[in-house]
Amino acid sequence: MARPAPTLLLFAVFAGASFAGSAHARSRQDTTPPPPIMQASPALAPFQHVRFCLRYPSDCKSDPTEIDRIDWNAENSELLKRVNRDVNAAIVPMVKDQGPELQDGWTIAPSMGDCNDYAVTKRHELLQSGLPARALRLSVVKTASGIGHLVLVVATTKGDLVLDNLIETIRPWHSTDYHWLKIQSAGDARFWYEVKATGPSISQADRKVRVADR
Repeated sequence: MARPAPTLLLFAVFAGASFAGSAHARSRQDTTPPPPIMQASPALAPFQHVRFCLRYPSDCKSDPTEIDRIDWNAENSELLKRVNRDVNAAIVPMVKDQGPELQDGWTIAPSMGDCNDYAVTKRHELLQSGLPARALRLSVVKTASGIGHLVLVVATTKGDLVLDNLIETIRPWHSTDYHWLKIQSAGDARFWYEVKATGPSISQADRKVRVADR
């Protein structure tokens, strides 16, 4: 039986090593969590969040000894999915009065509400389930159609995930088509920061108070 030429053997060994190396690299990349949301300079808290904290002070407390990122495991995954699904189903969507008096504030578990109510209700439910406040951060974004919107960001070992009333799927923050404007501080739930730009630049005019920012 003819033996393979030495050059063919060397090529086979080199190709096998290269394939194994590239497969290992892909596997390592697949397990690397995406970059987290980066805070920039301090920002004014949404006016309605200030009112919310006066009404619900226990939801605006922070414990510096808590972890700021939860483990992504089966239990926490199911908890996030359940809360996102149940709150989206429990609140009937409505457009609130956004007149000069801003009468309609952010409310936990109303029968009818807007994006703000969905987001604070989900955060409240997850706090009640024992998740750390430092890992649960409200965020003001701008939709692709230019509308102000509030979502809940949960910091996990898999990355920063978005619980949203506009879609049932829990998505990584960078997979949304939102402009990220400001986010609640992990260190103190009463404070907010601008989000460091990672996509198209956001003009100063875009940062003016909008529906979800009141």
